[in-house]
Amino acid sequence: MGCGASSQKDAVGGHRRRPGSVGDVVVFLPGLRVPRSVDLAQALGGRLDRSIVERMSALRARVVEMAMQESAAALKPRRKMAAARHGSSTANLLQALEDYLPFLLGLVKEGSTLRHTVQFTWTNQEDNAAEETTMEDAWYEVLSVLHLMAMICLLQANTLLLPRSYGDGYAPRVSEESRRATVDVFLKAAGYLDCAIRHVIPQIPPELRRQLPVDLVEGNLKALSLQALGQGVDMQLGLAIDSPKATLAVKRRLACEMVKYWQQVQESIPDLPGSDGWGKKHRLFVKWKYVEAKAAAYYFHGLILDEGNTEKSHGMAIAALQASEEFLKESKRVSEAFHATPPTSRSPTPFGTAKYMFDKIPKDASSKVRINQDLYTQEKVIGTPPPLPDFALALTPDDYDLPPLDPLWNKEDRRQ
Repeated sequence: MGCGASSQKDAVGGHRRRPGSVGDVVVFLPGLRVPRSVDLAQALGGRLDRSIVERMSALRARVVEMAMQESAAALKPRRKMAAARHGSSTANLLQALEDYLPFLLGLVKEGSTLRHTVQFTWTNQEDNAAEETTMEDAWYEVLSVLHLMAMICLLQANTLLLPRSYGDGYAPRVSEESRRATVDVFLKAAGYLDCAIRHVIPQIPPELRRQLPVDLVEGNLKALSLQALGQGVDMQLGLAIDSPKATLAVKRRLACEMVKYWQQVQESIPDLPGSDGWGKKHRLFVKWKYVEAKAAAYYFHGLILDEGNTEKSHGMAIAALQASEEFLKESKRVSEAFHATPPTSRSPTPFGTAKYMFDKIPKDASSKVRINQDLYTQEKVIGTPPPLPDFALALTPDDYDLPPLDPLWNKEDRRQ
């Protein structure tokens, strides 16, 4: 059976880098876990066809080099002008991981005796107790690869959602094209994580699962997958807000779905280290987005209730709009706490749902209260906010299946 080990220092004896600042953040990801170099030739030599060992070694070495470079770049505040260059490098790393998987999966194919022959080591980000984790189990390597692929997608989404100048005389902005593209990227990230939960975690024995770093525990994988879906709905809501064809009912449904996704994130997220670092920042991000989603949901719910003709519906509308305003204020406070928590970050200019909420909620809440106070007594207007409607969740992760083995493994089967 495989065994696991954790250590406090990295492979070269230094401590894990703790960035001071990570620049503009729209999409949260807890840094990038990075694989350490391993001598596959020594571990697999004589037990596997030389051509497979050499090809797998070359592919993994490429992944290690690119992941180290990307991790270092991800932890630095980036200038917007470097966004296109950075997008190209993340795409290259994602492709390198996709090229590596068909070779790696040969170690865990049915009947293989090679699953426990290599010690794989990866650095951690959210696990304060272990800076790196080593396991002699190829399924741990597969799990780590899928997690990294998902985090790269979140990194790509963050880059797409940073305002940029288009040379047309207008201020930097996030284009509709970029927002639409990120929905697909979010679903892709969720697909990788969903595959890890359904097809990889069950392959790892329970005793070894207990030794996984916080970064890779099932609750964290599920929370990150749901986060991707929640942010995907956020993009859809922002696009609906900008569309003259989208009705209030459509906007309310999307906002209420967003609340449900973030509520499920809160229920899934494990006990992350809360004193400092990525764990504390992760929890604050989830709280921020959950409260922000509630502000949007109560706002659109209040507008629809206000279309009613009764004193009761108007009273519920005002209660919903006032709740929306309070949630918006709370979301701003939590957002500030999130960005101030090390590694510090910045909030780019609001766009989409957030911009609309900041522009509309304070004005609409106060004006509706004033109008209805002329009609009813204040005691009747102010009350407990009505429950939000319950809608089925529409967004689901992309269907992602582990790729087939590389044809070179067929040659190995014939050799045996």
